[in-house]
Amino acid sequence: MLSSRYRPWHVPIFLGKYAWLRLRKRPVLLNFEVTMRCNARCGFCDYWKTPAEAKASEIAEFGEIARRFSPMLVTFTGGEPTLRRDLEDIVRSVRASVRYTYVQLITHGGMLTLDRAKSLWDAGVDQFNISLDYLDERHDLARGIPGLAAKLLDLVPRMRAAGIGGVRFNTVIKQDNLDQLMPIVERAAALGGGVNFSLYTDFKNGNREHLIGADQQDAVQRAVDALLAFKRRRRGIITNSDYYLEQIPRYLRGEMTEPCQSGSTTIHIDPQGHVRRCPDFPADGPWQSYAGYAPIDCNACYYACRGEAQAPLRLMSRIRDVMA
Repeated sequence: MLSSRYRPWHVPIFLGKYAWLRLRKRPVLLNFEVTMRCNARCGFCDYWKTPAEAKASEIAEFGEIARRFSPMLVTFTGGEPTLRRDLEDIVRSVRASVRYTYVQLITHGGMLTLDRAKSLWDAGVDQFNISLDYLDERHDLARGIPGLAAKLLDLVPRMRAAGIGGVRFNTVIKQDNLDQLMPIVERAAALGGGVNFSLYTDFKNGNREHLIGADQQDAVQRAVDALLAFKRRRRGIITNSDYYLEQIPRYLRGEMTEPCQSGSTTIHIDPQGHVRRCPDFPADGPWQSYAGYAPIDCNACYYACRGEAQAPLRLMSRIRDVMA
């Protein structure tokens, strides 16, 4: 689903850039973790325990890094990136450094106001990816922010009405929200937005509370079948590839044994400018030392960054997704 800044004629330009990056074995997606601080209290993540003093070591110049890699996609993430008061300056510096780069922001949305969203949109954010795992108070409890779900469901249509043309929900598939997946998709469609799914893992902090159980395999398959059926009826709402969704049941059955290719098409730059292959791996050194990552034998997660990296390029399917 393209941001409203782009038109169908941009698609071949982005496809050409994708091919150029892959031929040179360069990352397609650059994740800038601009801070590890966070003011939510998610049980599956410990970023909220990051001490306030960490702010002093957060770099401000990401434009030079973006210029070096010239990725097709840039995502600003964290932690909670809106804690950075200079986030607009960072976004502008990246936009000025790279041509034909689609810029996304991942946020829990707790501090996102319409004015801040417009400011970030004007700075160059093409798409806001707002975390939403439930449509009711369960989301507030999961994130530790009272009233969060209601706030987000009120904010998104106001963002759209203000001309912000790229909004989607980021939804983590967990053992207790399988009944929420299609309702979230339908709400996103009604609001003029989209949804991107990723599978829960305990890799971040060992919290197994939300892991999908062996007795839920049939329920997962039904949920995935429903998502795929919706996706084929209405392109542009669910932004995962068909492949990623199709492989979720297989991963949960323990049948996925192929090496993880995270770090080939996607890399992460932490707040100190160090590079890593995966958000849950330690940093490997300053970004200047990046020399590529070989596939590894790791099945600790099935994040979208892992699944999409190994997805075959079904060209016409993906073109239909972004042009819908």
